[in-house]
Amino acid sequence: MKIARGSTDEDAATAGEAASDSTPSAIPYGFARKFGVVLLDGNPDRPIVALREDSDPRVLIEVRRHLGRAFDVETVSSTDFDRHLSDRYAMDGTAAAMANSIDLGANELDLIAGDLPSAEDLLDSADDAPAVRLINGVLAEAARHGVSDVHIEPYETGLVVRMRMDGVLKEMLRMPPHVAPVVVSRIKVMARLDIAERRLPQDGRIGITLGGRVLDVRVSTLPCRGGERVVLRILDKDTIGIGLEVLGMSEVMETAYRAALAEPNGILLVTGPTGSGKTTTLYAGLRRLNDGSRNILTVEDPVEYAVEGVGQTQVNAKVGLTFAAGLRAILRQDPDVVMVGEIRDRETAEIAVQASLTGHLVLSTVHTNDAVGAITRMRDMKVEPFLLASTLRAVIAQRLVRRLCPACRQPVQAPQALAARLGFEIGTIVYQPVGCDQCNGTGFKGRIGVFEMIRVDDTIRRLINDGGDEALIARHAFLHSRTLGAAARALVGNGETTAEEAIRITRGDDDEELGDG
Repeated sequence: MKIARGSTDEDAATAGEAASDSTPSAIPYGFARKFGVVLLDGNPDRPIVALREDSDPRVLIEVRRHLGRAFDVETVSSTDFDRHLSDRYAMDGTAAAMANSIDLGANELDLIAGDLPSAEDLLDSADDAPAVRLINGVLAEAARHGVSDVHIEPYETGLVVRMRMDGVLKEMLRMPPHVAPVVVSRIKVMARLDIAERRLPQDGRIGITLGGRVLDVRVSTLPCRGGERVVLRILDKDTIGIGLEVLGMSEVMETAYRAALAEPNGILLVTGPTGSGKTTTLYAGLRRLNDGSRNILTVEDPVEYAVEGVGQTQVNAKVGLTFAAGLRAILRQDPDVVMVGEIRDRETAEIAVQASLTGHLVLSTVHTNDAVGAITRMRDMKVEPFLLASTLRAVIAQRLVRRLCPACRQPVQAPQALAARLGFEIGTIVYQPVGCDQCNGTGFKGRIGVFEMIRVDDTIRRLINDGGDEALIARHAFLHSRTLGAAARALVGNGETTAEEAIRITRGDDDEELGDG
């Protein structure tokens, strides 16, 4: 049970002295994962070692010899251990150092093109190829900080790596331009793409594990003037298990959403711009319905999360499998619940309406700015008003705003102009970001959903059937529920987000909407 194979007591003493500097990864990753021990942050003089509940306590003897100092022991569950392991060994701060070591040698491309398993544990990789270590470091840092997208952008002056954290892009690395083809080629190999094709866009996936966390990385390449641009969308499979209670909905809206999901048939639409969390909201609904008593089928572009118990079909336009064709096919599979990734055209809209009329519950998304706009959008796709009125059950519109870091947010009096814009009284206390270690100096930590919902009742059904305009429908729909603006205003008042974030997501709306209580 040696931590360092072939090490002597003198080596161990040396390692113990190095460990006294309290480096987070003082225990090698391979040993920590195999024997279930991980060094936690804490007092450098008296560190804490987490021991997985099913591990042999005798491993602590070797840890004591390696660290060269006494420590406290905390027994943790397997789930908590995996989380600690991921946090401690995510290679924080190593990507920049790795970038400096990349150099195009004579046979560098041969090294990069070597075969790599599609589901390799990045933290346990021993591959010394600089490009591999760079990409591993970038992905590990992205996963650790909850990054949703990594942009690798080649320009004539250099290769830029930017990461989208909490919805905002931030530059993380800038490297020499000759590095670009090396990095892009390695990513293409990992995603099983054609490394010889540089003229056409390509799409692929990389499956990775990071200290026990399973991540799915969606890869998109696009030829541009400086080379090939790559965007990596990081999907954390832990998100599959998200429930309705953690979406950020108010109690009233969550109850209304549950009621809409309990309908035996009809259409439930979720609307909002790209990246507003629509898919997460739909998956949370599917998870509630996925109790084994229903046949749930989906057609998506692409399938973002694999869900046990749900039949998922991916759109493939190259072979004619469009949303409409997929939806038409799965209706012959005896479904109870159908989810369509997006209603984009008249044909898909008509089939969705017919499916709801024949006793199916249909969940889908449309791209509009608000909930009422989804009704107009369906009309624009030539859905007959009387059919829309009889099948539509509810429409949810949503946005995501950055959540203020609770550790460092600072209360201030809202300036007069801002208070007037939000409909607050003069002197109202709001919060502003500061920045600390817990939020990486950004002042924000995570995001929270902002929602509005139209529950279709008899009055709205009649207005839709009679061709009523958006203002009339909205006036009745929001008599007893919040608009997006009012929901954002409530989050500002509760100190969850900033006034600027609330204004950003309602930009273009009438001023009175934010002030509408």
